[in-house]
Amino acid sequence: MSVAQSWQQCRTAQFSMQCDASGTLVTVDGELDAANADQLASYVQRNVSRTKRVILDLRGLEFIGTAGFSALLRINVSCSAAQVRWAIAPSPAVSRLLRVCDPDGTLPVTEPTAEPLLAAGTAAGHQERPLLQLVPKAR
Repeated sequence: MSVAQSWQQCRTAQFSMQCDASGTLVTVDGELDAANADQLASYVQRNVSRTKRVILDLRGLEFIGTAGFSALLRINVSCSAAQVRWAIAPSPAVSRLLRVCDPDGTLPVTEPTAEPLLAAGTAAGHQERPLLQLVPKAR
């Protein structure tokens, strides 16, 4: 089984992609906003027709703006047009945005334990980062 990898730094975000026979894992870290959301959508759209499954690992996103949500909608349209199944593994910030902007749950969301591609991505070096603690815990 061969694994193809690519990486792109884009303003406040970093995108990486791993492709193998089971599908494509796109990992996004940092902040997704108006400055880089179009680049993410293009990054995924360029490769969507070459795979049968896409997992968008957004667990490393610390911030996502409404432009990021628009990018997710474009990715959804591209995957549907190419008849490619896809899902999002959200960070807490992404989950909050989806609760507000997608209350009906039209975008596919998955759990890390349900996705072999996510387990492979974690094994390949993407470790879940602990959440920052903005307020100290009371003693």
